[in-house]
Amino acid sequence: MAAVQRRGRRIMMTPEELDAFLSERRTCRVATVAADGRPHVSALWFAWDGTSLWLYSLVRSRRWAELRRDPRLAVVVDSGEEYGELRGAELSGRAEFVGESPRTGRPCPELEAPERLFARKNFALDAMPHDGRHAWLRLTPEAITSWDFRKLSPHGGAPRPRAE
Repeated sequence: MAAVQRRGRRIMMTPEELDAFLSERRTCRVATVAADGRPHVSALWFAWDGTSLWLYSLVRSRRWAELRRDPRLAVVVDSGEEYGELRGAELSGRAEFVGESPRTGRPCPELEAPERLFARKNFALDAMPHDGRHAWLRLTPEAITSWDFRKLSPHGGAPRPRAE
């Protein structure tokens, strides 16, 4: 179970809003920890199954190597351009490596549902195309923080200029 958000409750997404948002979005930013402690952020496609975020990562990437060494990660999914449109979520926890690495398509019951979700969402296909260069990471969040600035006011939440 993810930690309860304590701050920003006014703009926090409901569980249903969060589920819909994560299901519709395609790209996230993944933050990992480098060997020297510096953060490393990269963009990646994902699928959300209602409980976990599934990331399909190159196994010969810096991200993969960093997660092998230290599985802690944070992921941000967001949208909006104007202040009153901003919404998103940060999910954090530990990466779990699921299935073969790299993934070539051997039967793996645990990956059937996420691969179907990912293939439909990102490739408009019913089955996952495997290239032998990627493998699966699962993030079952330990903490989730969300925001939806559209909830701030009927005027979109944009700060109003002060009269002088």
